[in-house]
Amino acid sequence: MYLTLDDAKRAARVLRNQLPDTDLTHSKALEIVAQQLGFRDWNTASAQLPAQPGMSPPVPVLRSLDEARAREFYIDYLHFSIEWEHRFDYAQSILYMRLRRDQFVLDLSEHHGDGTPGSTVWVPVNDVTALHNELHATGYERMNPGIDIDSPGGPTMEVIDPFSNTIRFCQTTI
Repeated sequence: MYLTLDDAKRAARVLRNQLPDTDLTHSKALEIVAQQLGFRDWNTASAQLPAQPGMSPPVPVLRSLDEARAREFYIDYLHFSIEWEHRFDYAQSILYMRLRRDQFVLDLSEHHGDGTPGSTVWVPVNDVTALHNELHATGYERMNPGIDIDSPGGPTMEVIDPFSNTIRFCQTTI
């Protein structure tokens, strides 16, 4: 039998749906499914299970050093939604979080060794001016990006997260 990462995620959703009267979180359901499949934990399972036959789009992992600042920047300012969060069971556990906005998927990790502060992610967008206007309207005072219309790939807007990671939104001219 060929089992994919999507199959494992689907199994976790089914488990939660079949146990609606419990406080079973999605994160805990993922951990249970991973152990049922013989993995130590969900991170190990997701690293070893194929997403589907062949390659899938990469998911950048950026280092996060402060959960509150990360949420303020990525959720409140950039309007990402949280796909899932993972913490180990002990108190004050560090956070690993998957975010999505449209087709842009990004992981933020407080785990030592995951990502390097100061990394750069290049993201193609359809309309960088519309994105610029949307971000400006949030009133986020820590960032006021401009648009570089002479960038080699097309008009580009850079934002820098609280951990010195750069995201370059580029409206490609091709």
